[in-house]
Amino acid sequence: MMIAPVRPHDVLLIEDDEADALLIEEALLQRGARNLGRAHDGVAGLAYLRDPGNPRPDLIVLDLNMPRMNGRELLAVIKDDEDLCTIPVVVLTTSSAPDDVTAAYQRHANAYVTKPVNLDDFERAVQSIDAFYLDTVTRLPHS
Repeated sequence: MMIAPVRPHDVLLIEDDEADALLIEEALLQRGARNLGRAHDGVAGLAYLRDPGNPRPDLIVLDLNMPRMNGRELLAVIKDDEDLCTIPVVVLTTSSAPDDVTAAYQRHANAYVTKPVNLDDFERAVQSIDAFYLDTVTRLPHS
């Protein structure tokens, strides 16, 4: 059973594979994404994030392997930027290499999800992103 997010949310998808991007977009929109921005590489993603005309995303879904500026480089820039570092970043990539997972968390990714190779796995991956987002927005601050 799919859990719907508690409120509409803005997502920035940074993904260079068109087929993957379309699947991810459709799944995120069905699950409550209000505004879904999209960039095809890290350079375009950073430009989107720094453009005051774009809505500030509540969540960034980031591929690692892209041209120009890859996801590893962009993640480091985002987490080092005072204005962007609080935006949760879910890495969604084909790589399950332990070095990539470790490096992503060392650069302060909030979650790491391996891209599925079939529809059932894809559905589970999107549920993982939803679960992460729900946990993030519903967690009460400690007093």
